[in-house]
Amino acid sequence: MIYKVIGLMSGSSLDGLDIAYVQLEEVRGKWEYTILQAECIPYDRQWSAALKGAAALPVPHMLRLHTAYGRYTGEAVRAFMEKHDLEHKVHFIASHGHTVFHEPASNTTFQLGDGASIAAICALPVISDLRAMDVAHGGQGAPIVPVGDRLLFGSYDLLLNIGGIANITIRRPDGDLAFDVCPANQVINALAGRVGKTMDENGAIARTGSILPGILATLEAEEYYSQVPPRSLSNEQAMQMADALLADDTSEIKDLLRTTTALIAGRITDAVVRYAPSREQATMLVTGGGAFNTFLVDELQTLLAPYGVTLSVPDAAVVQYKEALVMALIGVLRWREEANVFSSVTGSSKDSVGGALWLPG
Repeated sequence: MIYKVIGLMSGSSLDGLDIAYVQLEEVRGKWEYTILQAECIPYDRQWSAALKGAAALPVPHMLRLHTAYGRYTGEAVRAFMEKHDLEHKVHFIASHGHTVFHEPASNTTFQLGDGASIAAICALPVISDLRAMDVAHGGQGAPIVPVGDRLLFGSYDLLLNIGGIANITIRRPDGDLAFDVCPANQVINALAGRVGKTMDENGAIARTGSILPGILATLEAEEYYSQVPPRSLSNEQAMQMADALLADDTSEIKDLLRTTTALIAGRITDAVVRYAPSREQATMLVTGGGAFNTFLVDELQTLLAPYGVTLSVPDAAVVQYKEALVMALIGVLRWREEANVFSSVTGSSKDSVGGALWLPG
């Protein structure tokens, strides 16, 4: 069976809206994918500020933003379809939305981006609210990419995504383990913003800095790192965990970025050492914006080499659009009424078929 789907992703790093038009094919239980067209629509200052501050809005303002962002998303997808001549070539859209509130302890998670608005504007079925059912069953609702790791990237032992928050999938004989590891690009981007940059491209600034041992020790002492998975981070929690970095206005930016890099590489290495099965050799797929940070990748490879782990960075389309691709797959599984979020990963009471379906009428 072949599905042609548009997957949408907006991550915590606030780079923009990722749109991926993909083909997914299932033959006798085996899945293959092709990214046919993809692009990232950068957020302007107004949208970036609105999404960043959404969690603090009063309820009426939040609801209006939910609708407005859904309409913005729908218009962006509509323009993407026109640009690439996709009229009558898309079965449906699977939208992750933008997470603005995530509190699994109260069975609550919320992603901005009204699915009904997207469906109405694009005149296509839309699947959204992909995390809600898992959270309703008592799960963390995150990560949800392991279904894609299993079905599309099953040849790798470890799968790391370095976005605003770094998360990892660890393949194990007794069931895959996946969890949010630590804050990542959203902290790097915030620090780089102090010197007028949107990011530390290739880790060039961090490469010239020195580790601040006192700050690094404070960061590594965070209680979250001692929690046994399943575990997940909200955007707000991630930034709070980096407060020792973000509140420092006396150290040089290069040293703060170097310390951030050490934290990310160190926490990922710790996660692998603690939870990955012992192997003579293992391969780790690295995706997300952090995969373009060559200094971070080099530092991580140095730390993991003694444990037999070799990093693999795929082509740029997979690096940047893997999460949008997986959202498309999650949508396809929802369409087929098959489980797309695993209890073994999130800690919920059962596997679930996540996603709300909106028909354009």
